[in-house]
Amino acid sequence: MGKFLWFEDRALHDLLRERSVATYAKALAGLDPPGLRIEAPFEGASIPGILRIPADAARPPLVILVPGLDSVKEELYAIENEFLRRGMATLAVDGPGQGENAPRFPIRADWASVITPLLDHLRSRELGLDPERIGLVGISMGGIYGPRAAAKEKRLRAIVALAGPYDLAECWAGLNALTKGGYVFYTKSRDEAEAFERAKALTLRGVLGEVRCPLLVIHGGKDRLFPPEQAERIVSEAPNATLLLYPEGNHVCNNIPYKYRPAMADWMSERLGATD
Repeated sequence: MGKFLWFEDRALHDLLRERSVATYAKALAGLDPPGLRIEAPFEGASIPGILRIPADAARPPLVILVPGLDSVKEELYAIENEFLRRGMATLAVDGPGQGENAPRFPIRADWASVITPLLDHLRSRELGLDPERIGLVGISMGGIYGPRAAAKEKRLRAIVALAGPYDLAECWAGLNALTKGGYVFYTKSRDEAEAFERAKALTLRGVLGEVRCPLLVIHGGKDRLFPPEQAERIVSEAPNATLLLYPEGNHVCNNIPYKYRPAMADWMSERLGATD
């Protein structure tokens, strides 16, 4: 399952999104380990997620997976498996402006307002998870959402920012037309000018000093959306951050998943005290 920046036919776009969600839902019981749909109440709607718990795990830690601009929870299966193999449960979600929530909410900067009710909901249910060991992986734009959430929501014990920018507005001029069109669509803006104004809120400036938990920043040296200098600025301002830079990596290091995914999962396992 996947997602692409295409908005020429809104009705078809929405239909395909609904079908992809429904199709993946049919497969959840057959996954190994199986998936369970979660719906955390959120501003009159919900934050939908797919929870997978490793077999025979007693109160495992949890890793929340947050997609980026155009990615969705259904396409994170392979990344989930890296954590599951190391004894961590996973919860891939669609936040505001993502997947199922794209029609309901625009992209927002305040991700603590998303993660806090999600964690409250998880704690209210008997899911067998350890609420004291929760990490978050943010992918691309999720790499801004995660640290912004952790600056306020202290129940997050470790964060991975995978290919996220330090400041979206600083990168705006270098974005291609397709990506800018995605920001227009997912911020529910009238045009690029309005989307750019809204992009100014998507920054880690003045935020990182409050991210006290361990933060791993993974970036590709050949990232054409967000230059590696953005990652270096994140690490320079966060008090407990580590940079893992792959010189040959493209955006999200998708050309070298065999390198970054195990490294990311090993790092998170060590921080959350998981056992495989």
